Amino acid sequence: MKPATRREFLGATASLAAAPPPASRRPNVILIITDDHDYGDLSCHGNPHLRTPNLDRLPKEGVELTRFHVSPVCAPTRSSLMTGRYNYRTGVTDTYLGRAMMHPEEVTMAEMFSSAGYRTGIFGKWHLGDNYPMRAMDQGFQECLVHNGGGIGQPSDPPGNRYFDPILQHNGREEKHLGYCTDIFGNAAMAFIEQNRSRPFLAYLAPNAPHTPLEIADEWVVPYRQMGLPVPTAKVYGMIANIDFNVGRLLDRVRALGLERDTIVIFLTDNGAQADPTLTEQRYNAGYRGRKGTVYEGGIHVPCFVRWPQQLQAGRKVDRIAAHIDLLPTLLEACGVAKPADAPVDGKSLMPLLKGEPGDWPDRTLFFQWHRGDEPVPFRSCAALTQQFKLVDGKELYDLAADPGEGNDVSARHPDVVARLRKAYEDWLRDVSSTRGYDPPRIHIGTGHENPVTLTRQDWRGPRAGWTPDSLGHWEVNVIRTAKYEITLRFAAVPQAGEIQFRLGSVTLKQPVERGLTACRWGDVTLEAGKAQVEPCLEFGEKTVGVDYVDIRLKS
Repeated sequence: MKPATRREFLGATASLAAAPPPASRRPNVILIITDDHDYGDLSCHGNPHLRTPNLDRLPKEGVELTRFHVSPVCAPTRSSLMTGRYNYRTGVTDTYLGRAMMHPEEVTMAEMFSSAGYRTGIFGKWHLGDNYPMRAMDQGFQECLVHNGGGIGQPSDPPGNRYFDPILQHNGREEKHLGYCTDIFGNAAMAFIEQNRSRPFLAYLAPNAPHTPLEIADEWVVPYRQMGLPVPTAKVYGMIANIDFNVGRLLDRVRALGLERDTIVIFLTDNGAQADPTLTEQRYNAGYRGRKGTVYEGGIHVPCFVRWPQQLQAGRKVDRIAAHIDLLPTLLEACGVAKPADAPVDGKSLMPLLKGEPGDWPDRTLFFQWHRGDEPVPFRSCAALTQQFKLVDGKELYDLAADPGEGNDVSARHPDVVARLRKAYEDWLRDVSSTRGYDPPRIHIGTGHENPVTLTRQDWRGPRAGWTPDSLGHWEVNVIRTAKYEITLRFAAVPQAGEIQFRLGSVTLKQPVERGLTACRWGDVTLEAGKAQVEPCLEFGEKTVGVDYVDIRLKS
């Protein structure tokens, strides 16, 4: 009999260890996270152009966390949301080039909830690994309708994929869907909720809007163009208005099913607005400094609303600092779901704050960092945040209580605070870096879970890795089974005759290519089990470039 894997063992033990359910049914959870959606992109936050009546309902009918923070970019935020841990512990350091894959040993919110008897579903953006064993369906989600990589139309997607009529991954199978992506994800989430209305569920709705490319039907854009806004801003606002429409439909469906009182709805965004100036012209940001990719408030301070009619008083605001790492422990407490003993978290439950319970809430320091690269550089693009102060890059100090726009550096006036927060940051970085280091997780080849395995430029690595025609990279893989494989390489039309090569471990394959060729295949290749790099390349003239896709199919 095959021994149980760690994940199978975890599921069994977590189920046995789960806290007993309350007298009434456990609450449902709907977790909504949007993409590149700024704090100021809501009418309830003072936006003079955008109207978001359905999203505005949530703070009116629930609790608003007014000092909520996330990572400066999307994949790190999502890994912290799923695990309750700082992203550097999980292997996620960036958004692409193999740096957005989360180690499969991490225990996710979906795994904890499914082990406790919840039905779990994800609809939209996962962005923590496209291949086994890192896909959402490998990490505890039982119903999955997702796109690949960080967004529809990126190199991780099938060629030519768009926001309209996209090809999506449904429980590991590629499927064509009709309609607009946000509507498709909203419809799927509503169907999932309706199918599971008689049992507790966790629905994770993660539309990729309003991330670029800015694709949206004209009817959503016209009202904002009529206000005199530039086209990019009008498109962003149209995409957000469409999100608001879908959230309204979902909230109405929950009410019609009689589930509203027993359902926790959380809304947040993954970071601030896109940094491209053409996308921020005349875009209201509530007076905050910076955009996506920075650790200033405009990059990491986002909306967070929590509605739970059964337990939370409507219309309350909480001004204590909080972050993405806090939502998992908060939901575990709210739902009576046990956290496995071997799955430590960095966050803390916000339930006392959400309920307005009396008692002290000690100040704490939260940490945020992001920059391109395989691992963090000390004091580069980082922040240490307390209730009053924020230290940026180890040298700029802001008193956010007096200066939320971060316009006045007060480091010279508070050298003691600077020294204290510098040391706290150094201790934190040492701690999170020691969890497992920064070696990347490996994509598995030769399992029954994914066949064929398709490798894309989303996850390749190396000094020349990128998304341009001249890019070149490799993939870190683990061949699980020595066997025969079929290998197909796909690429843009070759501009002149040359040679194509494929290397994996001890295997090296070569083949001449003619001008105009777009694919080549080897049909009977023995690969040895073990860890290795996949290294394909095209050589023509004096150029050496990479391919777009590698398909590796187990034959026997």
